[in-house]
Amino acid sequence: MVLVAAAVTIGVPIAFAFGVATLAYLTLATRVPLTVVVSRMDEGMSALILLSVPLFVFLGLLIEMTGLARSMVDFLGSLLGHVKGGLAYVLLGAMYLVSGISGSKAADMAAVAPVLFPEMKRRGARPGELVALLTASGAMSETIPPSLVLITIGSVTGVSIGALFTGGLLPALVLALALCIVAFFRSRDENLAGVRRAGLKQILGTFLIALPALALPFLIRAAVVEGVATATEVSTIGIAYTVAVGLVLFRQFDWRRLYPMLVETAALSGAILLIIGTATAMAWALTQSGFSRQLVATMSAVPGGHAGFLAISIVVFVVLGSVLEGIPAIVLFGPLLFPVARAIGVHEVHYAMVVILAMGIGLFAPPFGVGFYAACAIGRVSPDEAMGRVWPYLLALLLALGVVAAIPWLSIGFL
Repeated sequence: MVLVAAAVTIGVPIAFAFGVATLAYLTLATRVPLTVVVSRMDEGMSALILLSVPLFVFLGLLIEMTGLARSMVDFLGSLLGHVKGGLAYVLLGAMYLVSGISGSKAADMAAVAPVLFPEMKRRGARPGELVALLTASGAMSETIPPSLVLITIGSVTGVSIGALFTGGLLPALVLALALCIVAFFRSRDENLAGVRRAGLKQILGTFLIALPALALPFLIRAAVVEGVATATEVSTIGIAYTVAVGLVLFRQFDWRRLYPMLVETAALSGAILLIIGTATAMAWALTQSGFSRQLVATMSAVPGGHAGFLAISIVVFVVLGSVLEGIPAIVLFGPLLFPVARAIGVHEVHYAMVVILAMGIGLFAPPFGVGFYAACAIGRVSPDEAMGRVWPYLLALLLALGVVAAIPWLSIGFL
């Protein structure tokens, strides 16, 4: 664990930090043959559900390229663009609809931000404020299906993917409403000079154009929840649907971008799978060392029962999400802590929502969260300019997470 912390501190990629620490432990403290690391990595990367990783990554790129994401933003803008803070609500709504389909939060933010930021700046919004809102929206949307985080946690803990997809929508909505409240107070001085309310004809027109795009997230979720397709199979349905809509309805399909998109898909998918593989190997090594038993004993002894266990889990996963970048934290500690949650009577889907949201807040929280710096890069804003403005949004997310943790129905009410 010390080696992992040191490697992350000096900038070693997280997959290699896990791998080096695991090899060092097995070499210096055990007599286990090092070939076991390869077999454990292979086991971690070979889950059938992980076939959906590259397909969902490619689907996210297709949504941006074919114009589906922009059509959703235009429709939401016609509904809310004339009110104070309206474009902030549009950004949150667009992230709620688009997010999770791509394999990368950076891709989600890059699909939405360039469409909205120029008009928001024209209305007087400060660039740092926009990036702070974009950062918070990324943290808010971690549980929205078909998020790769949900797929990953299902693959390493055995929790039903369909149940996770069903349980992820309401918790994210609670966090989105909390962000809307902050955005309302932060946009009271917005300049709406020259902004006209869209007429009914314009709203209906943008709705008809956006209808195929708006249907896609619901099509994907319904296919999995209703048992029409597995989480692995539904990604291919989404790709076929998006290609058809792009070619036939939107007439926007740049064949020249196809090869770079495939390369980007392969690169991002390879990085994700390598992280999962090395994290699986390290989780096995931690189990063999006795660390996992000590962790389970410590977490089980936390005073306060359910509430104490959930509170300490939130703190732990906020820190882990900040340092280990999300998916690695889930792969490494999910298999260790989920049995504890089940043993003390916490529903596993409810626990999954709590730890995923806590991890997301850590992932986007400065000064360590890499998601924050990705949002700054997309918004072309200095991190110093946004850092002071992001804290009210993160505080709202933490308070909303407390509500989600305290009310299990929000996660399991529709299972």
